[in-house]
Amino acid sequence: MNKFLKEFKDRGYFYQCTDENELSSLLDKKKIKAYIGFDCTAESLHVGSLLQIMCLRMLQKHGHQPIVLLGGGTTRIGDPSGKDKTRKILSEDEIEKNSKNIERILKKFLDTSDKNVKPIFVNNYEWLKGLNYISFLRDIGKHFTINKMLTFESVKTRLDREQSLSYMEFNYMILQAYDFLELNKKENCLLQIGGSDQWGNIINGVDLIKRHSNQQTYGLTTPLITLATGAKMGKTENGAIWLDEKFLSPYDYWQFWRNIDDRDVSKFMKFFTDLSIDEIEKIKEKNINEQKIVLANQTTSMLHGEQEAKKSEETAKKTFLENSMGSALPSVSIKKDQLNDKLSIVDLIILSKLEKSKSEIRRLIKGSGVRINNQIINDEKLIISEKLFKDNTIKLSLGKKRHIKVEIN
Repeated sequence: MNKFLKEFKDRGYFYQCTDENELSSLLDKKKIKAYIGFDCTAESLHVGSLLQIMCLRMLQKHGHQPIVLLGGGTTRIGDPSGKDKTRKILSEDEIEKNSKNIERILKKFLDTSDKNVKPIFVNNYEWLKGLNYISFLRDIGKHFTINKMLTFESVKTRLDREQSLSYMEFNYMILQAYDFLELNKKENCLLQIGGSDQWGNIINGVDLIKRHSNQQTYGLTTPLITLATGAKMGKTENGAIWLDEKFLSPYDYWQFWRNIDDRDVSKFMKFFTDLSIDEIEKIKEKNINEQKIVLANQTTSMLHGEQEAKKSEETAKKTFLENSMGSALPSVSIKKDQLNDKLSIVDLIILSKLEKSKSEIRRLIKGSGVRINNQIINDEKLIISEKLFKDNTIKLSLGKKRHIKVEIN
């Protein structure tokens, strides 16, 4: 088996392939270009996209050149795959801003110095914005049948649930197939990689290129990742685990990996680190908390740098073992006049964004789950006064794992 595909399987990335034997043979013969698409529906990606990013890194590792397709065009429509309803349509400025920031984030993970594997960034708005509708129907639409399109999971699921599917969304799969055709023509791209929910869209692209250009291309999908708890990867009770430090601090990112369920640790080391399989097997001999620290350091170093990972580990040690505050602990600032005998503990927690629900905060207070400077708070009507602050700072804690510095400015 080809080395790239072998590692792809060994790490658990492999789900389906259009023609595995042919693709393996091709990858043995030459280095190719392969693409993964990212729609620009938010300003940042979250860890739900991390497996696809690791696939881009693996392509580079094995000498292949990744193409990153930013869906500036398709974002204007919205992929119905896995969705119960039509996505909110973003403005032109929002999509442009999102695409630029996503490219910035992806460059943190990828090697941009080696010209042989340097990622090629493209935006499908370049070729979709000027499409002539009649010509597109005649040249591309003729290769698609409604009968087949209705069998794809993204369409079938919505129709089976009697949920509306707009004609706009119905066209998404044709446009994604057309993206593959354009990249095949412009860049000689021979492989598309995506999550398993993209299988139907990928198959469409492979078929379109075969019919339109009589060229053989390939599709490869990864499994959809869930946590051992059953939760969707990238989402937590406190919101998404963003890859942009503007929305999630390096420390909170580190903490996400440090607090992963024991059952997920080894699997996620294979998925989300550059550690070899042999190295991971040796690390499994350590106790589970040491394994989690290795996972947190590896993943945080990859995104935020080794220094931030070390700082986060040190802050966690001080916060949890020494009951003090480290330099990487997230902080929130309040104005002095906000105190003024009217800011309650409940208001402070909401202001800190540690918790959104007042009823949940009151439940935590009753259960001795709220602390200021490591002292349990039992009074939900407590007014936050300036005397609680030492050097204009307090440590606010919810439960064992959520901590933040509150500073007066």
